Order: sequence, then C-alpha cells, then structure tokens
Amino acid sequence: MFGHRYATRLNSFASRAEQAWPGQKGKPSAFQMAERAAKAKGLTDVDLNYPDHIDDDPAKFGRRLGDLGLGVNGLAMRYYTNPAFKLGAFTNPDPAVRREAIDLTKRGIDAAREMGSSLMTIWLGQDGFDYSFQADYGKLWADEIEAIREVAEHDPACMISIEYKPNEPRSYSLLSDLSTTLLALSEVGTDNLGVTFDFAHVLYADEMPAYAAAMISRKSRLLGVHLNDGYAKRDDGLMVGSVHLQATLELIWQLEKDGYDGPIYFDTFPDLTGLDPVRECEVNIETVQRLIAVARRLSGDNALSAAVAAQDAVTSQQIVGRALAGG
Repeated sequence: MFGHRYATRLNSFASRAEQAWPGQKGKPSAFQMAERAAKAKGLTDVDLNYPDHIDDDPAKFGRRLGDLGLGVNGLAMRYYTNPAFKLGAFTNPDPAVRREAIDLTKRGIDAAREMGSSLMTIWLGQDGFDYSFQADYGKLWADEIEAIREVAEHDPACMISIEYKPNEPRSYSLLSDLSTTLLALSEVGTDNLGVTFDFAHVLYADEMPAYAAAMISRKSRLLGVHLNDGYAKRDDGLMVGSVHLQATLELIWQLEKDGYDGPIYFDTFPDLTGLDPVRECEVNIETVQRLIAVARRLSGDNALSAAVAAQDAVTSQQIVGRALAGG
C-alpha cells in the first residue's frame, strides 16, 4: 500500500528565491532548498540530482537532511558537467566522453549508497539523434545497452531505474517510450533494473498512464512514480490532476491493484512561473491523498469491476464521475 511517502524535485524550491532568501545573490544551495522543502506539510523525502546537488561528503549531507526530517528517496543522474555530453552520454561517439559518463554514473551510485539510498534514476535525455544520417542506430543501441549493464553491475544492491522520455533535449531520444525501454531492460538482463514512470512523459509519448503502469508491472518493475500533469505536447510539469484528473485517478487505482508500495514523487515545475513551491507541494500531496481515497473506494466497487470486465465504458464513466463528484 502506498500513500505514506511523498518525495519532491528539489529544484522546485528555488522558486521565488527572493522571498525565501531576501538579499541573497546567486542561486540557493541544495541544502537551502531542502530546508525550504522541509516546511511542506506531508513531505517525507527528497530526490537529489547527481552531481549537481551533492558535495564532497554525501554521507554527511544525508545526515543533515535527516536532521530536517527528510529521507533521501534516491539520486537522479544529470549529464551536464561536460559540454560534450550534449552529443550523448552513454552513446557519445568519443570513447573517452562515453567512459566519463559511465564513471560519473558509478560515482553517483556510490554517493546514493553513502546517503542511505538504494535507488539511482537514470534519464538519458542526451542519448539520441536529431537528423537523418546522423547516427548508426545499431551502434547507438549496442552502446546504450552495454553502458546500462556496466553501471547496473557496479553495485547489484542498488536499484537502477530508467526514466524514459520521447525527446528533449534531443529531437529523438533513444529510450523514448515504454516498449523501447522494456526491450532495452530485457537485453541488459540484470536483476536490479526497473522503470521510472513520469506522468507527463507518458502523455506525450502518446501512452495511457494506467496501461503503461500495468505493463511495467507485468514485464519489469516499477521503481519510481513521478506525478505531474501537462497538455501532452511537452514536459509541462503542471500540478497533479490539473489537466488529466481521471487519467491520474485511474493510474492510482492501477498502482493499488498492482501493489505499488513506493513513494510518490512530484516532478512539477513551480519555478517556471514563480509559484509558491511549499504551497504547491502541499496541494499536490493533498490531491494525491484525495485520489487515493477515491481509488480505494472504487477498488471495492463491484459494479465498477463488472463494468470494467465487460468493457462497459458508459457505466464505468458514470461510476467514476460520481465518485469524483463525491456522490
């Protein structure tokens, strides 16, 4: 059963920095953002980007977060430290740059373990292509598989979760949708692999969220759930349930059905338009808790079960609509 742990994107708490840190020049530190995040009622964990948010003593940083009442859900790799990564991290045509990305990831895994976490999320947004005749697709794929296998084998006790996304920053991401990601994981073949589900990414991959979650549970394992919302054109990072409320409810209903017991992570972007990040986080938590309660009521509704079994969309829509309206 999930619904007891909530994590957040740490960079969200740089929003309205001038109000939180009046007179401060420059960006807030990772710890400053964590201090602010700790003010959000109901928030239990944070996710940190590596190497952006991690200093030279990850264990000490983890303890400082614990003193704030926050756990470290996991780390997420970011490949920005070398400008050459723009042409690829695990698929870079320069063997030295590719090796740098792999070794950076291994150090990130070590840092996660030092902080008491056993989850590393890898989003390979730089691995892909932009033009016809730009890349040898077979070589790109082979390099990707080999690198994922190497970092997964670095520490078998650390779970490695692949977060897929159709594009951005590359025009075409190599791991762009669920089917391609599941194919990659099956070829890698290690026991510590899984998938991170991002609601907005799923939408603009033209996938149905609950269906995608069900297939992950069937063919792999769901290691992370990133909730947000958007208009299915890009990674909008809007608040949970703000656009696709019923699809969000069905996803939560599916997660309950499949026995997901991990945290819910809010990958939302209040910083893009200057929203109050503490209030935004609290409302996201409130929304999810409300939808979990509705989903649990629906899970015990025999009429809905019968309608789903019969693929009776009219009846199911009536039942779900009444549940959302409080009827």
